[in-house]
Amino acid sequence: MSKYIFSFGDKKNKKTLNSKEILGGKGANLAEMARLGLPVPPGFTISTQMCKIFYKDKKKLPTKIYSEIKKELKKIELKTKKKFGDNTNPLLVSVRSGSRASMPGMMDTILNLGLNDKTAEALSKKTSNKRFARDSYRRFIQMYGNVVLGIKSHLFEEIIDNYKLTKGVLQDTELDSEDWDGLIKNFKNLILEKTKKNFPQDVYEQLFGAIKAVFLSWESKRAKTYRKFNQIPDDWGTAVNVQSMVFGNMGNDCATGVAFTRDPSTGENKFFGEYLINAQGEDVVAGSRTPRYITKKAKEDAGAKEDSMEEIMPKIFKELKNIFTKLEKHYRDMQDIEFTVENNKLWMLQTRTGKRTAKAAIKIAVDMVKEKLISKKEAILRIDPSTLDTLLHPTLDEKAEKKVIAKGLPASPGAASGKVVFTADEAEKMNNQKEDSILVRVETSPEDIHGMHAAKGILTARGGMTSHAAVVARGMGRPCVSGSGEINIDYESKEFKAGNLTIKEGDVITIDGGTGRVIQGSVPTVKPDISGYFSTIMKWADEFRKLKIRTNAETPQDTKMARKFGAEGIGLCRTEHMFFDDERILSVRQMILSKDLDDRKTALDKLLPFQKNDFKEIFKIMKGLPVTVRLLDPPLHEFLPKTDKDMEAVARALNSGIKEIKNRVAELHELNPMLGHRGCRLGISFPEIYEMQCRAIFTALIECKKEKIESVIPEIMIPLVSTEDELGIMRKLVNKIADDLQKKYKIKINYFVGTMIELPRAALQAAPISKYADFFSFGTNDLTQTTFGISRDDSGKFLDDYLDHKIFDNDPFVSIDRDGVGELVKIASQRGRKQNKKLKLGICGEHGGDPKSIEFCSKVGLNYVSCSPYRVPIARLAAAQAELRK
Repeated sequence: MSKYIFSFGDKKNKKTLNSKEILGGKGANLAEMARLGLPVPPGFTISTQMCKIFYKDKKKLPTKIYSEIKKELKKIELKTKKKFGDNTNPLLVSVRSGSRASMPGMMDTILNLGLNDKTAEALSKKTSNKRFARDSYRRFIQMYGNVVLGIKSHLFEEIIDNYKLTKGVLQDTELDSEDWDGLIKNFKNLILEKTKKNFPQDVYEQLFGAIKAVFLSWESKRAKTYRKFNQIPDDWGTAVNVQSMVFGNMGNDCATGVAFTRDPSTGENKFFGEYLINAQGEDVVAGSRTPRYITKKAKEDAGAKEDSMEEIMPKIFKELKNIFTKLEKHYRDMQDIEFTVENNKLWMLQTRTGKRTAKAAIKIAVDMVKEKLISKKEAILRIDPSTLDTLLHPTLDEKAEKKVIAKGLPASPGAASGKVVFTADEAEKMNNQKEDSILVRVETSPEDIHGMHAAKGILTARGGMTSHAAVVARGMGRPCVSGSGEINIDYESKEFKAGNLTIKEGDVITIDGGTGRVIQGSVPTVKPDISGYFSTIMKWADEFRKLKIRTNAETPQDTKMARKFGAEGIGLCRTEHMFFDDERILSVRQMILSKDLDDRKTALDKLLPFQKNDFKEIFKIMKGLPVTVRLLDPPLHEFLPKTDKDMEAVARALNSGIKEIKNRVAELHELNPMLGHRGCRLGISFPEIYEMQCRAIFTALIECKKEKIESVIPEIMIPLVSTEDELGIMRKLVNKIADDLQKKYKIKINYFVGTMIELPRAALQAAPISKYADFFSFGTNDLTQTTFGISRDDSGKFLDDYLDHKIFDNDPFVSIDRDGVGELVKIASQRGRKQNKKLKLGICGEHGGDPKSIEFCSKVGLNYVSCSPYRVPIARLAAAQAELRK
């Protein structure tokens, strides 16, 4: 039988032991900590390969693995001098998941396994602490009942809450051993009622049931959702870690905590974490009790009263501090650490690369280069480009009036306004309706993952800075305020109270994840500051990347923003967007609905100065950088009047009757406009439209030259070409207008003419088309639609089904389909450049801002990508990473 089980600290086969692919992240790191000589409770890892076998074999464990597990348990027994299932000195274990990629809270954990009626009594005698033994037993029954037997956790919580209410106490810690005895009986009765079976007393039955449950949790809804959002492959599987239990809930010389070696929100080089005395790990993470700060300074900064760990357990704190430093230097990255203190003895339960905000990721990467821990290349590769989005959007305007109704912990930075919702499903529903929401929960759980993703922000009444809500929100880039004890949530009434104020579902609130404030109503925002560490990372990225980054922009505002973010030109200026202005739309409609050429030219003459001024403004801002202007592309019906009032206005302008206008609108209607009379087809039918646009471009250029403004070289792009003749005719049109104006103004005009490759035929016919082109720009939005025969606007109805059935790995409108659309891009690039060696290649669809697609563009050898202004920094970083990975 192949090796599927690996002991922590086993020095044989080091390569396997350090492999996250086999041991998962948690198992690999536990093995490594043990190898480093850190205090790790003994245990073993069942590999990810066994997870694959489990699913392949109809969710069954192979018979031979049972004896292997028992052998490994014997090793733990020898090291701990305890025995599994023993009625005198019982060994208890934890059973935890461990995926290759960190998936905090998404899979299942069982603690205190090995307790039954007899071993619980033995634990009580051994520790001389009956309350601790009973508390541990009830926790195990509760966890096992939920994770393995499938009983909803709230049913157990309700039993506890009702008991506390009857006894007149608020905290679990106020319950004594007799109370827990009564609750244990109630828990067992609940299990019998729901499963028709008694709670298992056989410790091996418990263990094998838990191992299966952890493997099964890989396919849980929340795990699948998390993988989908974070693009983690489904076939990786999870490992299972079985580890000797250490207890943080045996008394006041015991504790449990979660810590980061640097602040995961800001990136500051200071220890950041929380702990609870007399508690188990899930108490900190679940937020069922509000934890204390680890360092004295953090406590003082927060104005907290409870003593920090540094004050109450100084020796343990010092040991912990040394371990933090050792682990960060070893892994050369910020670590997220779980630990337990049992009878004043420190134990390390986990270390992993810590989840962090984009702001923190950038600061940590830059600082670690300065500290000579990592190189510039490593710094660039460590930052997820897609997370930069969270830094580039506005934050709350501090000058604006705000009615702060509550405060909590600043768990994940950023600000968001939205309507209050109390369930994850409602947040998802509102997101589908294009409405912003704030998800308000007592505490979040992994089941809320879809709603946390859909909401603009998250507010919780309980939980600390390392709670589930905080960790997941930071990973997603969602603003989060956690542990706001000032709000009281009533799920039944769908409202929460903050002091005397009642906020109902649907009311708008604003949360500020940077300060922990909860504000009534919507608050204005200010532009982000992208200097300092951000600028340093961008500068380093620019040193390594070869791909140029342009932007899609047609307004001065967008153009200025893109330049601020480092755009090196405009890759797509959509001229039709300029037509929708109130001052111009009437002339556009007049042009479209004209009966003859003269009327059409009259309308176009009115539009010419508007277009010229638009281009001139953009050319001024771009100061000599390339500007690709796409001539009119959409079907004309998009500009047509739809209301009687608008039709009357056009009728007056054309001295025509309303009935005639309605008939003309009906004539222009198309059954499939996306494949209809649009793009270069308009230029062929109505050349005067493209002539006007070219005249506007060249006149703007001439005026800039006369005013001694640094001149751009415009790139005039002909859309929707599928044949060489279409581009040949259109190129002649552009050249004629340029020649006429050069003669008229006696000024030399430099320009390029190219086309957008957005049809499969154009990609296949790239060689003959390139004879007339100075550049190709791949319009991958339409190329994806025409390659798949899928409408982007309607694909939402079935795309999720395709992703669920693994027909698509990704939404092809988000990340480029390399096998189909990508293959066409490759073919067009190769054939085009073979015919025309000077051919410039770029991409201007939405894929231009997607890191995975940018990596593809770099491999294919494109010259540039073009994306929306706010995605320019993302593209700069992704392009550098693509180059470094080559």
